[in-house]
Amino acid sequence: MTQTETINRQLVLAQRPKGEPTKDTLKLVEAAIPSAGADHMLLQTEFLSLDPYMRGRMSDAPSYAAPVEIGDVMVGGTVAQVVTSKVEGFAPGDWVLSFNGWQDYALSDGSGVTNLGKSPAHPSWALGIMGMPGFTAWAGLTRIGAPLPGETIAVAAATGPVGATVGQIGKLLGCRVVGIAGGAEKCAYAVNELGFDACIDHKADDFAEQLAKASPDGIDVYFENVGGKVLDAVIPLLNPNARMPVCGLVSQYNATKLPDGPDRMNWLMGQILRKKIKVQGFIIFDDFGHLYPEFAKEMSAWIEGGKIKYREEIIDGLENAPDAFIGLLKGENFGKRVIRVGQN
Repeated sequence: MTQTETINRQLVLAQRPKGEPTKDTLKLVEAAIPSAGADHMLLQTEFLSLDPYMRGRMSDAPSYAAPVEIGDVMVGGTVAQVVTSKVEGFAPGDWVLSFNGWQDYALSDGSGVTNLGKSPAHPSWALGIMGMPGFTAWAGLTRIGAPLPGETIAVAAATGPVGATVGQIGKLLGCRVVGIAGGAEKCAYAVNELGFDACIDHKADDFAEQLAKASPDGIDVYFENVGGKVLDAVIPLLNPNARMPVCGLVSQYNATKLPDGPDRMNWLMGQILRKKIKVQGFIIFDDFGHLYPEFAKEMSAWIEGGKIKYREEIIDGLENAPDAFIGLLKGENFGKRVIRVGQN
């Protein structure tokens, strides 16, 4: 069923997953399209962002943000169009960056909504290179990683929307960049298209040995998106005073228990202590939201100058969002994964 002007399709959280989300985690329901009252506007979703953080919202474990309640619409960033508006600064036909969640229509009082104008060139890019993923890469690398020319940057999930941007910014800053990705095709893209110096397939049997060979001078900045065996291979290669921005741990999001094997916490903490490694987690808009205008100006100039490349994977249909999200958590995406909800 495609988007209509009479029904509001919604994907609601039906049950909290134990391990990987399944076809039963989210449920597609139909509701009436809401009407905009005083000081509100009706938004029609055109694009829905899929991001790993959403797995955390399905859980009620303590986190930096409240979980989605059972029966509520799944949260998510969106690009939408204004249908009707009683909010100053927004008119019918405007494209906006919003947070409608996984549904066709939503009401908004304008809080947290950014007007993109009547005809943005690439509206969905507000969910990617010009939005949260691009901003995350820029701020995490430049403010926490703080690389110097000639240093080596390693980045996990190197062809995802964050990792690909981290690597390209690293090259613009004069660094050696080593990517880590899943599969030969993704690694070839990182080197041949994005300009990385090397990219190692984490599925290879000798992954740790290949990573060490690709990092002959050690690693000064490791941009962490994955965790697990990738982190295990990186830690011994970190140089004294290395910096580690921690953006995500996607390999662990579906875990139901700690991994088997010996307790390596003391080993890890010993590495951090002896090498004086800086490890800092961050939540992009909580920690660096005030820097968004600076990011937008710099990133826009890089894109317009052809210095940053961006790959987007668009999947049609709100009904296909659950399967696409499950695949995202398995690393099946190649670039930024977006659901095209509307027909524009």
